[in-house]
Amino acid sequence: MATEERPLPRVAYVGLGSNLADPQHQVRQALAALDRLPATRVLAASALYVTAPLGPQDQPDYVNAAARLETRLSPLDLLAALLAIEAAQGRHRDGTRWGPRILDLDLLLHGDVAIDLPGLRLPHPEIGRRAFVLIPLADVAPMGLPIPGQGTLGQLLRACPDAGVTRLPGPTAACGPVPGLARS
Repeated sequence: MATEERPLPRVAYVGLGSNLADPQHQVRQALAALDRLPATRVLAASALYVTAPLGPQDQPDYVNAAARLETRLSPLDLLAALLAIEAAQGRHRDGTRWGPRILDLDLLLHGDVAIDLPGLRLPHPEIGRRAFVLIPLADVAPMGLPIPGQGTLGQLLRACPDAGVTRLPGPTAACGPVPGLARS
């Protein structure tokens, strides 16, 4: 009798952001949805951070966070799940770049995989230039975390100005309804 092989779990990191429809609630709701994905669990969630918008400034500030996941989903399957969570929370992708959004989920890293496909590049191509990604990521990942082709998280963080990133009070983004969440 053949046994079905399941892929080994990998650690993946996801960036979360919202600036519409109660952004703090949107991020917390997305964390809960991440924890409900098949073959996936949230290991840690960062604090919430308020950041100025990237791009047009005539929009509300963003609330950003990061999550460390353990998943057996492939990078493409995890990306599809992230897009489904965005859609379920009301995100409509119309091609607008850097505009306001109910929810933005970015797959930042998936193990040590480097991928360059249409629709998915890992590590996330902008990871090293965005303080609103690196600062929350540092809450849930070690400073020595390798970012393939770019250095370590600590190196990227030291090289990236942190102006405009303000931590909101509270222990983590998941201080709300994420049952069973193991906080770091």
